[in-house]
Amino acid sequence: MNSADFNAYKARYRAAIQIVVAETENGRLDEAGLLAYAHPNSLINWLFWQRLRVAMSHIEKSAPHENILDFGCGSGVMLPFLAQCGKHVTAYDTDLLPLEKVQAHIPLAANVQVFDANQTPISSLMPKSFDLINALDVLEHVDNLQQTLSQLMNLLKPNGQLVVSGPTENILYQIGRKLAGPEYSGAYHECGIAEIKTELRKISRVEHIATLYQPIPLFEIFAARK
Repeated sequence: MNSADFNAYKARYRAAIQIVVAETENGRLDEAGLLAYAHPNSLINWLFWQRLRVAMSHIEKSAPHENILDFGCGSGVMLPFLAQCGKHVTAYDTDLLPLEKVQAHIPLAANVQVFDANQTPISSLMPKSFDLINALDVLEHVDNLQQTLSQLMNLLKPNGQLVVSGPTENILYQIGRKLAGPEYSGAYHECGIAEIKTELRKISRVEHIATLYQPIPLFEIFAARK
């Protein structure tokens, strides 16, 4: 995705978020990270979108894909892009309200199917069926990391990849959270990206994609392959 297309994608999504946030009770959408994509602080907003741009660039290199899983799809910020990169996209989350809210302004593509994780556990998805699993800023929320990672890797086809991003949770990141506002406390995080990477290295081959940004690393993005 070139710069012009990315900026148009970002502008469309930001506009939808601003409407959704205005019509939703305070705090209801915090865990989906919705506010970050329309944050009034230009630096914070740029950083959150840059994570997506780096992940998009990596995913495009191996596109097109047959089947994609957006694990923890949240508000669906990646879904329009993933729908262009794959024949079929599965959107999967425990809380679908943010997606439903945004969907009223940015309808889902015809090749996107939504699953409620409360009704459809990971174990019920077909093993070895996905070329790509997108898991951006979600794995730090799960309460059984080892089991979840094992289940996700089991869903990948041979040579399939799990693309992961997450916060470093270092002291500078913690300061950034406080500056961003109370809704970014991170109190609902179960672990950090370092622990996620350590666990994935036990069961997969981990490929570094990017660190945003040295010398102040706030987010890390990598891929795990079977």
